[in-house]
Amino acid sequence: MNILIKNCRIVDEEKDLFGDLYIKDGKIENYGKDLNYDAYTIDAKGLVVMPAFVDMHAHFRDPGYTYKEDLHSGSLAALKGGYTCVNLMGNTNPICSDMKVVNYVLNKAKELNLIDIHQTVSITKNFDGKSLEHLDYIDNNVKFISDDGKGVQSNLTMYLAMVKAKEKGLTIIAHEEDNEIVTINTRLSENLMTFRDIYLAKLTGAWLHLAHVSTKEAIEGIRKAKREIQNLTCEVTPHHLSLYNYDYKVNPPIREKEDVLEIIKGIKDGTVDIIATDHAPHSMEDKEKGAPGISGLETAFPVCYTKLVKSEEITLNRLSQLMSSKPAQMLGVKKGKIQTGYDGDVVIVDLEKKVKINKDEFLSKGKNTPFDGMEFYGEVIATIRKGEIKYKKGSVKFDNR
Repeated sequence: MNILIKNCRIVDEEKDLFGDLYIKDGKIENYGKDLNYDAYTIDAKGLVVMPAFVDMHAHFRDPGYTYKEDLHSGSLAALKGGYTCVNLMGNTNPICSDMKVVNYVLNKAKELNLIDIHQTVSITKNFDGKSLEHLDYIDNNVKFISDDGKGVQSNLTMYLAMVKAKEKGLTIIAHEEDNEIVTINTRLSENLMTFRDIYLAKLTGAWLHLAHVSTKEAIEGIRKAKREIQNLTCEVTPHHLSLYNYDYKVNPPIREKEDVLEIIKGIKDGTVDIIATDHAPHSMEDKEKGAPGISGLETAFPVCYTKLVKSEEITLNRLSQLMSSKPAQMLGVKKGKIQTGYDGDVVIVDLEKKVKINKDEFLSKGKNTPFDGMEFYGEVIATIRKGEIKYKKGSVKFDNR
């Protein structure tokens, strides 16, 4: 389907203009004023068109924990949230330590044809904390390795993993948690491992991506390190940049107000590269038993838009960079920009619409969210992937002229 989106505000990391956008054969063909093409036409007057969002960090629980989420329900949740591409972590069952699991995920995603999915492989085999030999057998479909959810506790293992990652051109996504310290002091636990891995990345030259950074000390450490090395990026989550002193089980935990202020400062000064959801759906039974995590794909944009752009901390262009272009660049996909030749992946949003979060309306199986009942600005009206409307809010009617 060829699509012409008319009368909209077009925003990406660089541009902010009013006009029309034309998607042909799944790619962005043209944008500008008064475009005229024989195509399915959407009148988007009063709405904003942005590059669809890309999530560097999500959990779809498939294979093995599909009562929490599966590739189908996770993809639907992504689309409702404005995402067309996600990078999945490896803490499935079996743990994703080989190409058999990777290919299962990629083939199922291709069959579903809802969103683009990348699958991360574990740093250590089956999260055993020491074995790295399996990394010799992964192919070029794998770009990232991570023991997300556990972290690599051994200094020697992480050093050797970085050496191997450097050799193979892999990026390490680090879950920073010292298990010996975490029960005593969660802040110290995160900070110790963060500083260790920054030092190892400096030593080895491996590319290090720090997941769900949550403390002011870690942000400041990253800021200083980036003045010396280029092989370092980091992400923060919508819940860590918007909530403080809030009792909701998530790992790392919701921090203090001073941490939120430092995260926002890091977003403003460029220390923070990406906003990632860490979408971690759970059944209500598991959540009641203390399982950490937030179902975040469907709330990420309104939370971030309200807390960062509506409050005039950053521009909508910067938010687009954080949620679209930078993660797309890391994943190596031609998404995340309104640019000729890029994938026709866009999201149509209503920035003036105030939405009240209702977990019972989530398309994700996971209804676990601290934002239930809260109000935010910015509603996803439609999500288009490669020129196909994959999600449309039920009450919206498009004008097909």
